[in-house]
Amino acid sequence: MTDQNNTSTPATGRVRTRFAPSPTGFIHLGNIRSALYPWAFARAMGGDFILRIEDTDVERSSQVAVDVILESMEWLNMQPDEGPFYQMQRMDRYRTVLEDLKATGLVYPCYMSIAELDALREKQMAAKEKPRYDGTWRPEPGKTLPAIPEGVQPVLRFKNPQGGVVAWDDKVKGRIEISNDELDDLVIARPDGTPTYNFCVVVDDIDMDITHVIRGDDHVNNTPR
Repeated sequence: MTDQNNTSTPATGRVRTRFAPSPTGFIHLGNIRSALYPWAFARAMGGDFILRIEDTDVERSSQVAVDVILESMEWLNMQPDEGPFYQMQRMDRYRTVLEDLKATGLVYPCYMSIAELDALREKQMAAKEKPRYDGTWRPEPGKTLPAIPEGVQPVLRFKNPQGGVVAWDDKVKGRIEISNDELDDLVIARPDGTPTYNFCVVVDDIDMDITHVIRGDDHVNNTPR
């Protein structure tokens, strides 16, 4: 398990961890392990353990699964200090942050279709290149963007910095740095305007003053996203 966040803490200096399951199925042993480590770390450090229900996958989420999560946490005596918080109840907050990002020019609309993205990916893979968005709709000084296709609702992409690195101190692996050139302009809002999972998680962790994210090693590459 790794500490994926920067080691800085909020003004109080108090450790704050979180367990953030998605209620898309019955809770299993892997979920319990994912809850146990942040709960135990918060208790050992005299900190706070927060429970957040990441229920933005409306089609797959269910109240039955939410109830199982809550009942399981109570049965295991791992009650949170705060929460449960529900992402679907925070949509107004996410939209406010999206509008703030628009105002600062840090996001832009992308009108590429799924078919166009698939074709781009196949071309890159055939050339043995890493599949990634090519910045077709990314605005730059002096750049002429394509004509906006009629009747197409765009996604919103985060305008990732060009050059530099994303760096953090991992409690297990040590200092990790990933070049921004390796990262995509991530989609943070769908064509219908709803925010994506990656975007909501970042807003939540900042708003909730999460100091340590404890999760599996297979999620290390999600940190810069």
